[in-house]
Order: sequence, then structure tokens, then C-alpha cells
Amino acid sequence: MFSWAVTFLIIAVIAAILGLTGIAGVAVEIAWIVFVVGMIISIVFFVTGKRPPPAP
Repeated sequence: MFSWAVTFLIIAVIAAILGLTGIAGVAVEIAWIVFVVGMIISIVFFVTGKRPPPAP
């Protein structure tokens, strides 16, 4: 989930450099929302003690 946040942040930076402020603003908002949701899910899993399945 954090990789999606980083992806949208990179899109926002590129759009800002190119002068596409509308697209940059939307990409930043999406990146922020995805980051916050990822943090909330991580905290919930940490508190409940759930771990991802081990890799084979």
C-alpha cells in the first residue's frame, strides 16, 4: 500500500514540475489518503498481533 502512496507522490512531483497543478494536487491528495489508510491498517495489525503469512 505504501508503494502506491509513493507512486502517486512521484506522479504529483512530475506533474508539478511540468506545470500541471490540477493533476499534481489530485495525485498528492490520493497519495496522502493511501498513506493514511496504510498507516491505520498497519497500526491495527500491530495492536491485534496479526502478521503477514511467511513467504514460501
